[in-house]
Amino acid sequence: MDKKYEIIKGFIQDQIRSGKIKAGGKLPSIREISNQFACSKNTAIRAYDELEKDHLIYSVPKSGYFAVLRSSTINHQPSGLIDFSSASPDPDVMPYEDFQHCLNRAIELYQDQLFSYSDPQGFFSLRMELEKHLARSQVFAKPEQICVVSGSQQALHLLTVMPFPNGKSTILVEQPTYYGMLRTINLLGVTAIGIRRTKDGIDLEELERHFRSNHIKFFYTVPRYHNPLGTSYNQEQKKQIARLAEKYDVYIVEDDYLADLEINPKADPIYSYDLSAHTIYVKSFSKVMLPGLRLAAAVLPRSLMETFRLFKASCDLSSPVLSQAALEIYLNCGMFYRHTAYMRERYRIRMEALRNACNHLLPPEIDVNVSEGGIFAQIILPDQIPAMDLTTALKQQNVLMMPTDLCFLQTFPKDNGIRISIIHTNEAQIESGIRLIGKATEKHLLHQKTPQTTSVIDWV
Repeated sequence: MDKKYEIIKGFIQDQIRSGKIKAGGKLPSIREISNQFACSKNTAIRAYDELEKDHLIYSVPKSGYFAVLRSSTINHQPSGLIDFSSASPDPDVMPYEDFQHCLNRAIELYQDQLFSYSDPQGFFSLRMELEKHLARSQVFAKPEQICVVSGSQQALHLLTVMPFPNGKSTILVEQPTYYGMLRTINLLGVTAIGIRRTKDGIDLEELERHFRSNHIKFFYTVPRYHNPLGTSYNQEQKKQIARLAEKYDVYIVEDDYLADLEINPKADPIYSYDLSAHTIYVKSFSKVMLPGLRLAAAVLPRSLMETFRLFKASCDLSSPVLSQAALEIYLNCGMFYRHTAYMRERYRIRMEALRNACNHLLPPEIDVNVSEGGIFAQIILPDQIPAMDLTTALKQQNVLMMPTDLCFLQTFPKDNGIRISIIHTNEAQIESGIRLIGKATEKHLLHQKTPQTTSVIDWV
C-alpha cells in the first residue's frame, strides 16, 4: 500500500492536471488535507513539499500553497490544422523534465558563477564539453577556438558585420537560402550576390568564378539538409568547396543547424576537409531541443577569434550562463545523445511518410525531392500555379505552407516553390496534407486546360 503522503501527492497532481485546480489557484490548506485524508499535519506538509520540489506548486508564507502548472491546452495547434510551415521543434517531445534536472544540478554545482558576468566566449567548462561533442561530427577544435553564442542567428549577424582578414566585403549566398541570413544581410546593408543551388548541389565552376572575380568575404552555405531545399551536398562537393576557399582566400560559413539529425554517419562537414583554416563552423541546438535556451556554438579560425570575441562582447557581454551550465551537464551525462537519437528516428519516419505521400499523391507536373533525413523538402510547382495562390487556397483548408520566394535575394530569379516541414505533423497528417495539395494542383491544371472566358482563378 502506498504511503499516505504519496496518496495525497497523487490526488493533488490529478486535481491540477485535470483542471479542477487552475494554474495560480489555491490548494486546500494543510489542515483541510490532514482532515480529508485522516493523517497528521506533518504527512500533509511532506506531500506538499514533494509537490513543490516537482515545481507543481509554490508556497506563500501565511497565505498557503498555489498551483503553478500551466494549462495543457496552451500553445496546442487547433484541431484539424496541418502545419507544414513551422520550423520550430516539436513541443510534444522536448526534454523538459530532463533539462530541468540539469538546471537544478547546474545551480548546485556552479551557483557562485552563474549570476555574475561571464566570459563573452562562453562558460569554459561548456566549451571543454563542446570540444568532445563536436569531435563526434569530425569538427576538431580546442576550447579557445569555440565561442558560445545566443543562437546561431547571433553568430551569423556578427560574422556578417565584422571585418575579415582577407579584407573583402561581398557575401556569397546560395539561392535559395535560409531566410534569417537574408534578413540580416538586408538589415545591415551588406552587399550580397547569389549562386543557384538545386537538388543536385551547385555548379562548382560558377563557384570558382565568383571566388576569383567578386571580392568574396565569405560564402554562406547550409551543406546538410538545406533550408528550404532539404537536400545535402555530397562529400566530393564539400571537398571542392574547401579547396576553392583555400585557393582564393575566401572564408566559408558552414551553417550545420541539423548536424544531430544526420542519418549517414559518414557525412562529414566541410570543416573536416579544411586544411587552411578558412571555415567557420556554426552548430545550433535549437532544432532538436528547447530553442528558447538560445544557445549555439561557433568554431572559428584563430585569425578570426579575437575580432569575433570583441564583437560578441559588444553585443551582449555573454550568453545566458545558467543555460550554458545546464547544457554542459545535459551533454556530459548522455541525455542529449539519447534525446537526439529519438528525434532523429522520429523525423526520419516522418520524412519517409512524406516521400511516400509525394510519390503517390502528387501529379507528375510537380517536382519534389525528399531526403532520407532532415525536416524540410521543397515542392516546385508548374509556372501556371503561383506558389502564393496555392498557399492561400490550402490555408482555407487548414493546411499551412511557406512559399520559398522569401528565401531569395530580391534581384535573383526565384523558384515557384513551397517549403514543406514535417516538424509539427504526424504520418496521418502528412498523407492528408499532401493529398489536399495534390487535389488542388490537379484541379488547377485541369482548369488551365479547359477553355475559359474569364481570367479569374476558381479556387474552391
